[in-house]
Amino acid sequence: MKKLIPYIPKIVSYFFILLFCYAAISKALDFENFQIQIGQSPLLSAYAGFVSYAVIILEIVIVILLIFPRSNLLGLYSSTSLMSAFTIYIFLILNYSEFVPCSCGGILEKMGWTEHLIFNITCIILGCISVIFSEKEKYQSYIKTASILLISNVLSSAVVIISFIRSEHVIKKENNFTRRFLQFPVVEDKSLQLVNDRFYFAGTAGREIYLGSRYNPLIISTVDDQLENIQEMKVHPDRMNYDFRNLQVKVKPPYYYLADGTVPVIYRGLIGNSKAKLISYNDAFFSQISIIDSTKFAIRTQKSQNTQLTAALLNLHTNPKVIFKTSILTKQSDGVFDSDGQLINISGPDRYIYLYAYRNQMMVMDKELHLIKTLKTIDTTTIAKIKTIKMKDGQHKMTEPPLVVNHKITAYGNLAFIHSNLKGRFEKNKTWQSSSIVDIYRTDRQEYVGSFYIDKLDGKSFTDMIMTDRYLFVLNGQRLIRYSYRSLLTQILQGKPKT
Repeated sequence: MKKLIPYIPKIVSYFFILLFCYAAISKALDFENFQIQIGQSPLLSAYAGFVSYAVIILEIVIVILLIFPRSNLLGLYSSTSLMSAFTIYIFLILNYSEFVPCSCGGILEKMGWTEHLIFNITCIILGCISVIFSEKEKYQSYIKTASILLISNVLSSAVVIISFIRSEHVIKKENNFTRRFLQFPVVEDKSLQLVNDRFYFAGTAGREIYLGSRYNPLIISTVDDQLENIQEMKVHPDRMNYDFRNLQVKVKPPYYYLADGTVPVIYRGLIGNSKAKLISYNDAFFSQISIIDSTKFAIRTQKSQNTQLTAALLNLHTNPKVIFKTSILTKQSDGVFDSDGQLINISGPDRYIYLYAYRNQMMVMDKELHLIKTLKTIDTTTIAKIKTIKMKDGQHKMTEPPLVVNHKITAYGNLAFIHSNLKGRFEKNKTWQSSSIVDIYRTDRQEYVGSFYIDKLDGKSFTDMIMTDRYLFVLNGQRLIRYSYRSLLTQILQGKPKT
């Protein structure tokens, strides 16, 4: 055994040379994929650009140090420190990450994360033994050697821990457009074939999902959340002598509503009763409407003085009936296209969201349309990238296609799902061609939770989505698809602390 001791540092050095040389080369040859893997790491997403280069450079430098006798000992110290950093990274993944990503590729791709941990700890032990034997030949004291090993390994581990803490803050609070794709936060578990692809979600009530039809705006389809029974009801408004251009259905228990802001009219009927009564005529023109209660509505309209988009309350029991909330939508250029977006009700609490289409902002409001908070999406488009011209008749028209940031939003409780239109950092073009991206946000505070994919159908994205307390429903072509929430989202929806 004593005869083998002098050879242990050399054998371990050769092992580390092979390990790090192979690791660096494999990463460099498939650098794009490696960078994407780091970008999707639950710990280092915010620093994927720097880390992807730094790891390869460190591995090459360590190989060079190990090759030459004069620097071999420094190479062994560095090897154990780097393996300690990798080990604490895996430990954090297994114990403190919100999800466990897929194993990395290369020579260890067949290993799971636990096997990785055991392998790395073994490497650290071998590295420490080699350092001790090498220092012993130089008559270095065990205490000094152990101290240097302890300090170097603790420092390398501390760098990873600090990076993890800081990365979590950056990703969730100050994101630089690096998406974190969660492992199946929602899971497709059921679907229903529809007669055509022209449906949209009108609302929910209990376990019922309501669909409106762009083919026939007077038809309301009802399907239970188990997707086992679908029924149709034709609405019969009491007055129909209007030139409708955008008649749409909205449902908020115990009523359903028919509204067309170009007339403008609002009808109301009891759910299950086909008779709908006209409750508002010519009170306010609007381009979007969200139901607050049976006689009160949040609308998006235009002020006659300057034609700019503005939020407003329409209350059928007050005088005046319309109260403009001019501070909600902010003008950047024309006040029309730059303020375009989607107005929705947050199911669960009495709150409302306006999500801008061409910039990274959403406004959270109470039922009086008082601004509660302004939240940001993770893309970096703070100024709407549009070009418009004002015509002689006062209308604004776009002179070139705009950069769409956000497509659709649905929200329930403290969560919002946003269908994004922009590719983030470290994301593959191929994936964007085959899938739509949905980003998940908290609505009670500034926090990005993560993202997930929804496969495109015949190259087309899904057209609408709606959340309930148990499921996400998506309209994709002629399919109504149900997705179940996994534990991470369920805990947030139920207000439970993360375990």
